[in-house]
Amino acid sequence: MDKHLIALDLDGTLLKDNKTISERTYDVIQKAKQAGHIVVIATGRPYRASKMYYEQLELTTPIVNFNGAFVHHPKDDSWGMYHTPLQLETVKEIIDVSRKYNVRNILAEVMDDVYFHEHDEQLLDLFNLGDPNVYVGNLHDILRKDPTSILILSDEQNVARIRTYLSEVHANVIDHRSWTAPWHVIEIVRTGVHKAFGLEKVASFYGIPRERVIAFGDEDNDIEMLKWAGIGVAMGNAIEPLKAVADDVTKTNEEDGIAMYLQSLLKL
Repeated sequence: MDKHLIALDLDGTLLKDNKTISERTYDVIQKAKQAGHIVVIATGRPYRASKMYYEQLELTTPIVNFNGAFVHHPKDDSWGMYHTPLQLETVKEIIDVSRKYNVRNILAEVMDDVYFHEHDEQLLDLFNLGDPNVYVGNLHDILRKDPTSILILSDEQNVARIRTYLSEVHANVIDHRSWTAPWHVIEIVRTGVHKAFGLEKVASFYGIPRERVIAFGDEDNDIEMLKWAGIGVAMGNAIEPLKAVADDVTKTNEEDGIAMYLQSLLKL
């Protein structure tokens, strides 16, 4: 069988709800690798928070982090590093306007450095995975590099208003999406940056055409990736807009949806 590139989102896709990889899914992914297929992780997480799964799967491939804003090869520095951050000037404009909406907090991530506008123990626990460098203070003063992404934590009723402002004022330089409950978070990256942006670089490196790219996902940050891939597969637990653009739907992340699909398609 021709070599395929298999792209795996993490949360809600590869990972069960308890943030582990099932034994069956692990075994099928190993069989896919042994059969010559290329397996990559494509996640919104930073590398520090996805490294443990990269190592558990014993991958030797590039990885797509921050929804495509950072793509690199953990095992090969010569492969290149593609970092596509936001412009600091734009970010500071967004920070100023966001305060008018009484946002709860604003976070900026510069690779593995995390900047909090306000101290928040709950958020510190959430973003402390991978032991990043953490800074707390007025982002106007402490943020001095172009950030990889920013996150605006808001009350639910203000999310739509903030996103309307972002679309009306900054649509030419940023892309944004909102997280699902319980976190009312708006995630912002540079325009044109998404998982497909990173996955295309990986596919090109291995010489694998789009029609032989299989991508799995469950949320709206997977839409571009599933639309770009030759075979875009939504998990059974995926949001309806993703299922609508997917080529196929498999079982849920709790039902070994990835393993079941790959076994059938690739005859593993």
